[in-house]
Amino acid sequence: MRPLTEAETRTVFEKLGRYIGENIQLLVDRPDGTYCFRLHRDRVYYLSEKVLKVAASIPRESLVSLGTCFGKFTKTQKFRLSVTALEFLAPYAKYKVWVKPGSEQSFLYGNHVLKSGLGRITENTAQYQGVVVYSMADVPLGFGVAAKSTQECRKVDPMAIVVFHQADVGEYVRNEDALT
Repeated sequence: MRPLTEAETRTVFEKLGRYIGENIQLLVDRPDGTYCFRLHRDRVYYLSEKVLKVAASIPRESLVSLGTCFGKFTKTQKFRLSVTALEFLAPYAKYKVWVKPGSEQSFLYGNHVLKSGLGRITENTAQYQGVVVYSMADVPLGFGVAAKSTQECRKVDPMAIVVFHQADVGEYVRNEDALT
């Protein structure tokens, strides 16, 4: 477990910035204490400094996990967000997409969101902008990337993809045996 290097921090914050913008500061300086990001076995963890002090007494080889896993670095040093970060990203999301009840299951199976399943979309969402996907009951389901801007969504074919799937809460069930 070690602090992120400058390049790793930049990569993680760029990825988080696509979804929550300048609200990254709110993740670090919270009213209930100061939180930080740490790297352990190519995974980035988000944890309070209190937990960090306690974890420092555990040998690195014995440590399996600490805090909440926000994502992992691939072999090419790209950062991939994990669905476990959803509960922290959802309250601060700048751009949101709501899917209709009939399309929730499709999204939770790992499929993209089609125009026919789009309930609402945040105004002024740009193309290729990170979005948090919600059900119509305001339950966060996952996150993705907007395939079309808000303006394009209004006049596109009903079978066109409007949000590319990135991660969803259905991964817990689909990858149950592979999650660590």
